[in-house]
Amino acid sequence: MLATEAARAEMHRQAAEAAQRYRETTAEREEIEEKLAEGVRFPDAPGALAARAERILDRGGLSPSAVVSSIHAEALDLPEANERIINLSNELQAWSFLPRGVRAGNTVARITLRRNGRELPHGTGFMVSPRLLMTNHHVLPSGVFAGRCFAEFNAQVSIDNAPDTVARMELDPAAFFTADERLDFALVAVAPAGDGRLAGEIFGLNRLSVQLGKLVIGERVNIIGHPNGRLKEIALRDNALLLRLDDFLHYKTDTEPGNSGSPVFNDQWEVVALHHSGVPNKDEQGRVLRKDGRPWQRGDGDDAIDWIANEGVRISAILKHLAGLRLDPRQHALLTELGPDSGLTQSVPADQAVTAPPPPTPQGTGLPETAAPKAVVVGTAPTGATGRRGRNIGSVDGTERHLVFLHGRRQHGKDPEALRRSWAAGLNHGLTRAGMATVNPGDVWFPYYGERLAALMGYAQGASGAVDLGGLTAEEAAERFAAESPTGSYEQLLDEAARRAGMPRHGPAATEGIDERLIGTLRRPLRWLAARSAVDEWTIAAVFRDVDRYLGDRDVREAVLECVLTTLPTSGELVLVTHSLGTVVGMDLITRLPDGLDVTLLVTAAGPLGMDAVSTRLLTAGPRRPERVRHWVNVWCPTDAVAIGCPLAETGWGKLTQLAVTNCSDCAHDIEEYLTHADVAAEIGGALGGHARPEATAGRAGGGDRVC
Repeated sequence: MLATEAARAEMHRQAAEAAQRYRETTAEREEIEEKLAEGVRFPDAPGALAARAERILDRGGLSPSAVVSSIHAEALDLPEANERIINLSNELQAWSFLPRGVRAGNTVARITLRRNGRELPHGTGFMVSPRLLMTNHHVLPSGVFAGRCFAEFNAQVSIDNAPDTVARMELDPAAFFTADERLDFALVAVAPAGDGRLAGEIFGLNRLSVQLGKLVIGERVNIIGHPNGRLKEIALRDNALLLRLDDFLHYKTDTEPGNSGSPVFNDQWEVVALHHSGVPNKDEQGRVLRKDGRPWQRGDGDDAIDWIANEGVRISAILKHLAGLRLDPRQHALLTELGPDSGLTQSVPADQAVTAPPPPTPQGTGLPETAAPKAVVVGTAPTGATGRRGRNIGSVDGTERHLVFLHGRRQHGKDPEALRRSWAAGLNHGLTRAGMATVNPGDVWFPYYGERLAALMGYAQGASGAVDLGGLTAEEAAERFAAESPTGSYEQLLDEAARRAGMPRHGPAATEGIDERLIGTLRRPLRWLAARSAVDEWTIAAVFRDVDRYLGDRDVREAVLECVLTTLPTSGELVLVTHSLGTVVGMDLITRLPDGLDVTLLVTAAGPLGMDAVSTRLLTAGPRRPERVRHWVNVWCPTDAVAIGCPLAETGWGKLTQLAVTNCSDCAHDIEEYLTHADVAAEIGGALGGHARPEATAGRAGGGDRVC
């Protein structure tokens, strides 16, 4: 039970936002429910099923004898085998399920508030390191508030159904406290016991993991907490994951308000989410409903609300947030205690990046490295560079080494410094998992052409990449883009992309009429690409419009390249990491680099380079390996609608390393997601002079690992 009105008010606000997310994903959830009704046990992506099955076997979630007797009893293809493994792990729990559950339950504590001489149960928390406890922001909104609370471990009944001996431990926000309202999490230090022992040493802890394969849609979750301040309880078996969003999970299970801050476990007792809110049922007027169907009133109490689902914050979202914190060395040391699976053990303290001396002003730009980008007037290219200059990361025989990130489309209206730090955070996750030294965001060069491209393309300011065409449908927009194509190649791009994604060459005939014929021609590839990815038709139409404009309009190409060249080193070794449209820009850029720059490594991630309509229009004129590149790595995700034509199969590309990775379906195109893969990060780290620890490379997963 939440002990303050402010906490209850924030909980109701979080519930309203959860309900909004629930409503916005109704169509996707109904599609999943239809598949479940048809007998599909786990309606998730094949890559997610494969990773889940592998993790179940690795973590001892299923006895080897059960696998042998069931999986090898009949001929099964790989997807069927993966589904069988997951189903067996849900139906036939290994004996260790029970003692593992007890061990996980020992880490969970009731958070109690001191107020006016009273001690009021307030929420739930759980240990994630020897000294750090995790709960919700609405449970511990500030360090001052946390100082008025304490944690009660063993607030439960014993095996004999008698009250256990409660162990009280004080919270120590002065040592460490951080919280985020949007993600609704708080992380606070717990003071040592009287004998000096730490809470995690006494009661155990939960290792947070960035690894793939902890849960798939349709699989069950388990929650341990203190509903309404009662002694510890557990909800298991009659629950399931309903939907996976970027930062949140929706699942069914029986929880009450006091469960705020509880860990959400899979059947191997790994934390997959932080429980933070129920999803209330609402009527057509948006009013919260009681269990009897009547509108809920404030005096009815939270237990009268008709909760139709629950929402938890994804652990990956919390870990990514933690990776970007500005911490002093003492706080950073506490954060690294979350362990190697968190991806945070070697994160560079952000204060080093903040306090490091700024690099010199770029010659000829008149802008310091920290200058804010100028406002953009639509249709007018901004003047001056808005990128972020980096520093020499290291040297080989006196030759300076530089790391450059080159972004893609839809980056206008964003802070280049925030983008640089976000890319660096993703890379540092991957480098940590590969056992390699991390990078300081301030060392990275980040050319920024987002505003220049937006002005040239005619984007409306602040539209996040959307083109204002007066509410046109995707098909109507595609018709407009085809008509405005500088070289008439837009339709060719769209058609080739769909054919490379498996669309048959011959389909239904177009309808009569010139305009209708064009719309009919474009409708088919748009719908085909959208059906085979998590990307909507409008975005697909706009993506290929931007690629077509860049390749076909000389003024656009020259302006973008000029903007990028303004924020590049002039000599030394270059590690160039490119993404999306940036892969196309990067290939052209290599032909314009100063003679003193040697491209040690080129990484092309999530790009359309494999399409003939793209490669033949590059400045290199065809699928041809740039002569100035010493080593080339191309990485893509099969469900990424932009990474068309991968792997790069044409012989003209020459020798290169190709890595296929599995990204989550709702962020398959995100560069941060690509960079978290250990194999991808290891290529970059190696080119920067890093070396993987032997124990890290020996246990590292293949190209399919990612943040989950």
